[in-house]
Amino acid sequence: MPSSTEHRASVTVLGLGLMGTALAAALLKAGHDTTVWNRTASKTGPLAAQGATPADTAAGAIAASPLVIVCLTTNDNVRGLLEAEADALAGRTVVNLTHGTPAQARELADWAAGHGITYIDGGIMAVPQMIATPAAYILYSGTDEDAYETHGPTLAALADTKWVGKDPGAAALYDLSLLTGMYGMVMGVVQAYALIGSGGVPARDFAPLLKDWVNAMTDGLVPGMAEALDSGQHLTDVSSLAVNQAALPNFLTAFAQQRLRTDLFEPLQALLDRSIDEGHAADGLSRLVTLIKKD
Repeated sequence: MPSSTEHRASVTVLGLGLMGTALAAALLKAGHDTTVWNRTASKTGPLAAQGATPADTAAGAIAASPLVIVCLTTNDNVRGLLEAEADALAGRTVVNLTHGTPAQARELADWAAGHGITYIDGGIMAVPQMIATPAAYILYSGTDEDAYETHGPTLAALADTKWVGKDPGAAALYDLSLLTGMYGMVMGVVQAYALIGSGGVPARDFAPLLKDWVNAMTDGLVPGMAEALDSGQHLTDVSSLAVNQAALPNFLTAFAQQRLRTDLFEPLQALLDRSIDEGHAADGLSRLVTLIKKD
């Protein structure tokens, strides 16, 4: 638990969309002196009612705290805001929790260093409703790990904290990789519901089967594929690429016959075909990871 001094640490939140508002509310609930600012000033009202100090200007908000948390829509917005307030930010720590790319994080970190600003990038693995619950965590990275440690007790009010390295782009890389896994799963679930629904089966009746199946498969697939990739051993006794290549046309045919689009699965057919052409018929699905990489 943080000490009483850390518990009352001052922090500023710039950007009060759904996520920024959730972050500021969590800081207030944890007892931090929290200053908030948003381009649309009316968004500060609900937080002010909870004890936040609204600032009329971004510069005023920044001046209130040594730690400035930024959560905007895009990193282009972040860059524009930070550049306009570079003098006010000098000597302070900026934690950018805006979703972006590794390259954007590195560019922002370089810019910040040139203006005497300590920069930490972050990736939020949660939706707003999960903030300050055990289910949420935030990934952090940056060249100044000491600054992260200094402000760690404050950041812990938002979610479990995970430091992933001194490369400023590391948090964004982890974030996007985790979200890639999620979106791939979501697309599979979307197609599954469309297919079962084409047969008149209510989604709620199918949901328990789909949930159990996806959980069972990912429970073994995720660590198993990691071991295969790190060891370079892709042979399998479960389901070879040759077997998957032979089976996939059934999916595409069934989708078409049920009057469903095949867009989501057609790229998989092409990747499986390539894997066989390149001599990997006996390998498992982990081999596909190596085929995705560009030369």
